[in-house]
Amino acid sequence: MGTSAERSSSNTEYFTRGDKIPGPQVNGMDIIASKHAVEFARNWVVGPLLMEFVTYRYGGHSMSDPGTTYHMREEVQRMRSTQDPIRGLQRYIEEWGLATEQELKQLDKDAKAEVDQAVEEAKQSHEPLAKDLWTDIYYKNTEPPYMHDQAGGALLLNTVWWPWRAWGALEGDASMTCIWNLR
Repeated sequence: MGTSAERSSSNTEYFTRGDKIPGPQVNGMDIIASKHAVEFARNWVVGPLLMEFVTYRYGGHSMSDPGTTYHMREEVQRMRSTQDPIRGLQRYIEEWGLATEQELKQLDKDAKAEVDQAVEEAKQSHEPLAKDLWTDIYYKNTEPPYMHDQAGGALLLNTVWWPWRAWGALEGDASMTCIWNLR
């Protein structure tokens, strides 16, 4: 943690490191660009695809790494004000006339209130049973076949289930690897 990309790799253009495997570099700070890149990857049927999503880390890697040694406070503030993905999506929504700034602020306020209510409800609830840890992960009948035992009940996961696999990007013969380049 905390080692610069230039010190840890001879080639920091990660999307080119697949040699014969093609790979686009995607602005991971732009939600629409990321969505289009994932749609492209889902429709990619030629073979494997290596994608690099370039993002910016606002904070450190952990509590022991505040992130102030490699990002100046002014730089972080500038990135938040000019490149923040959520604010960028809000700008798109406003430009496209889908909602006004006031409507978006109200949606944000309503969402925060809903989360606060859910947090309070969770604090008042009893601790869930261990057997419930693996319930409600997938919509009914959408879980992968290997998650069922002979009686049709869900088994514990013993593999990592990557989000893009759930989106269907790995269906068929095509495969995809995502590298998140945090600068």
